[in-house]
Amino acid sequence: MVRRWFYFVSAGTLFLVAVMGMLWPPALAALAVVGPLVGLGIYDVVQRRRTILRNFPILGHFRYGFEAIRPEIQQYFVESNIDAFPIEREMRSIVYRRAKGQLETQPFGTQRDVYRDGYEWAAHSLTDVAVLEEEPRIRVGGRECRHPYLASRLNISAMSFGALSPTAVRALALGAKKGGFSLNTGEGGISPHHREGGADLVWQIGTGYFGCRNADGTFDSGRFRAEAAADQVRMIELKLSQGAKPGHGGILPAPKVTPEIAAIRGLRPFETVFSPPRHSAFAGPVGLLEFVARLRELSGGKPVGFKLSVGRRREVLSVCKAMRDTGIAPDFVTVDGGEGGTGAAPLEFANSVGMPARDAWILVHNALRGAGLRDQVRLFASGKIFTGFHMIRAMALGADACNSARGMMLALGCIQALRCNNDTCPTGIATQNGALYRTLDVPDKSERVFRFHRETVHSFLELLAAMGLEGPEEISGSYLFRRISPETVKSFEELYEVLADGALLNGSCPHEGWRADWEAA
Repeated sequence: MVRRWFYFVSAGTLFLVAVMGMLWPPALAALAVVGPLVGLGIYDVVQRRRTILRNFPILGHFRYGFEAIRPEIQQYFVESNIDAFPIEREMRSIVYRRAKGQLETQPFGTQRDVYRDGYEWAAHSLTDVAVLEEEPRIRVGGRECRHPYLASRLNISAMSFGALSPTAVRALALGAKKGGFSLNTGEGGISPHHREGGADLVWQIGTGYFGCRNADGTFDSGRFRAEAAADQVRMIELKLSQGAKPGHGGILPAPKVTPEIAAIRGLRPFETVFSPPRHSAFAGPVGLLEFVARLRELSGGKPVGFKLSVGRRREVLSVCKAMRDTGIAPDFVTVDGGEGGTGAAPLEFANSVGMPARDAWILVHNALRGAGLRDQVRLFASGKIFTGFHMIRAMALGADACNSARGMMLALGCIQALRCNNDTCPTGIATQNGALYRTLDVPDKSERVFRFHRETVHSFLELLAAMGLEGPEEISGSYLFRRISPETVKSFEELYEVLADGALLNGSCPHEGWRADWEAA
């Protein structure tokens, strides 16, 4: 890696060459070649908008050069019918433009093949509906909640300090504060970097109970009560599993357990820590709900929910049955898709375990509706949320609000270099290497996070108006369509049938599979 200090040394060398040039003319020729490069390198190190250039002076310009000519390269592949640019690259471009405040319009219409299987769109309306001037926030907090939270429809999904750098976390926190949306801490505990700026926090608690654990790794109610009392902590999320590696624990190697991380997580410095795949504080659906109630009481009545990647429908229904039997319901459920991302997932878990997000969202929505519980529990959708259309699609499949991790990382400047797991992230986002993360300019990147959220929510509201809807609560599967073959198009309403409220209780559910799973749950 080219070290930034090399260019400061080069500047001194350049000065010496200039002095030598007065005494030895051939040195002037070297000065003419080397001088501009050294000057450019110094500028790259000093400027604050592009972390890549600060970490990789001169060389970083090659990356931005290729980015500048990307539309021409992409058009070549489109005309050649080579599918070298998948949809996610298009989404990445949208995120970058919004975060940077750049023009989003595109000439010559869509470049997608609208007759290809899987193409999706929203039905617009001729009805004149004004775009909402303010985002309609959603109240999270059931009957037992004494401090409900008015959440944004788009928030930052769980990412721990340790996985992300201090500067990345601070930028997310400051952007969330400015935009009035929440930041999920991830299971690594609440760090000073999360607290900086005063953003609303969703404190996530995983199987390691980081930030609220005893020395033996069990849950410490006293530490939890103290941390949860902070005004910034608006909700508590109990993590059962995540889409990238459901049913899999984790290892935090000793070299990564720095004194700072150890203090935040309640660990001993430089000792390897194992996070088990299951919780030790409870067992079974009833135990889960009793623990949710306990956390709600310990937190002073703040909203408490849980996050999961869906495995079997029967297990989701068993939790719904336990809700009815105990009278305890979580204030919210976050549903993650099997396509979720992380820097620490085994390849086979990432590729082959966990239900995809869209199937999981509608399944949990149907389970709660069929059990007559949907009005008590808010549903947050997590899994590749980049755009306003993605928010519309998630809500058509049952979600009340959305969480985005990948989109927010791209807004920070992530280039998907796939170095998250080896501490060499070139943008300074997913690394604890100070030489890399100190160059990430927090004020600039927090502004990008704020802009991405603002423009994406605005796009969401514009789409609602174009669809003739006056609010998110009117979204249904009848407004979205998917091509399933060159000749056949179906609405989401046809593709994803929604159970009637209480259908599993009164025996009116028409689906034998659902009825059998309900009886067996």
